[in-house]
Amino acid sequence: MRKLSIKKKIKQYFDGEHKPEFSARDFVKYIGPGLLVTVGFIDPGNWASNVSAGADFGYKLLWMVTLSTIMLIILQHNAAHLGIVSGLCLSEAATLNMSKRVSKLILFSAVLAAISTAMAEILGGAIALNMLFNIPLKLGSILILIVVMWMLFVNSYKKLEKWIIGFVSIVGLSFIFELTLVHINWGEAARGWFIPAAPNGSILIIMSVLGAVVMPHNLYLHSEIIQSRQWNLQDEKIIAKQLKYEFADTLFSMIVGWAINSAMILIAAATFFTKGIKVTALDQAQSMLKPLLGNSAAVIFALALLFSGMSSCVTAGMAGGSIFAGLFGEPYDIRDRHTKVGIGITLIVATVVIFFISDPFKGLVYSQMILSIQLPITIFLQIYLTSSKKIMGKYANSLLDKIALWSIGIIVTILNIMLLISIFR
Repeated sequence: MRKLSIKKKIKQYFDGEHKPEFSARDFVKYIGPGLLVTVGFIDPGNWASNVSAGADFGYKLLWMVTLSTIMLIILQHNAAHLGIVSGLCLSEAATLNMSKRVSKLILFSAVLAAISTAMAEILGGAIALNMLFNIPLKLGSILILIVVMWMLFVNSYKKLEKWIIGFVSIVGLSFIFELTLVHINWGEAARGWFIPAAPNGSILIIMSVLGAVVMPHNLYLHSEIIQSRQWNLQDEKIIAKQLKYEFADTLFSMIVGWAINSAMILIAAATFFTKGIKVTALDQAQSMLKPLLGNSAAVIFALALLFSGMSSCVTAGMAGGSIFAGLFGEPYDIRDRHTKVGIGITLIVATVVIFFISDPFKGLVYSQMILSIQLPITIFLQIYLTSSKKIMGKYANSLLDKIALWSIGIIVTILNIMLLISIFR
């Protein structure tokens, strides 16, 4: 029997004549989009927020990581749901289904959030270079910018995904090593994870932890990159299995992020809080680890921060490119002019901002606060789009989905009001 031509095989594959089998091996291959999103909430901004949370309040704010991660799983799954079903990212869907004035206002605020994110990532990477090689922060920022721009413009998405998975693995292993060096009060940690507490003076840190975990640019990014895993979207069975695989990928990846974020707070609580040491800078935290845990712990801390900063800066750039391209009704495409301009605006403006920051640590914390202020806008945009039968068809949000999503939106809004009240007191 004659072999089918490659062209014929491809046609049959996408016409649904030969549907891909789903197995554990397939799921391992499917993992990737969720981990790219995970990078965004183990970034240097998280480090600053988590170190502050652990050093100032011990184990008491661990609940915020748990709550934020639960919110994140629901939101990211919903954003990916939009990408799989409609074939559009959040930015494209907003442009095509809302008035131009409203969509542009929302998306420009999202670009600002991506810039704020990128600023934290670049600054964190620069701080790591300063820790390791005594490179000045401004020069380090430029070096990080150059490396990240090279990664984005030269490498394909598949290569970037492999880079990011490797970076996440390094960061995770680094914190496992750090945890072996400290004594954790697991009883207090368990209470901290599940019993909410808001000690005096903690509202800014609570908000920065929220902004550091649930990040608006990640919602845009996930709805875009999930489409790298699509098969035949005309076949409803394929879509259904896509959604299941996506949820498994999201759940697995978010749990990895929860563990790493928790580890940051645990180490800060066990190392600094128990000894009454106040930490006001990441390089200060690293220098204090030397006498407490040894030189190897300090070096690994800095290396993990470097890989965290570089990888999360890549995803921030991708998010900025996706949002900006969506303003023109286009998907993310590194060969396209609008995507390139979006990446450039996000990363270059973020680097310029760093040159005007006098206190890098506060810059990291406040960048997360800016994200948390923009977050309700993105959440309510997402709810509107994924609840639309015109966009989602029969996959539009169910009543239970709407209750969960609206509850998250309301909680985030209330926390923002509390933040603003605390600032202007």
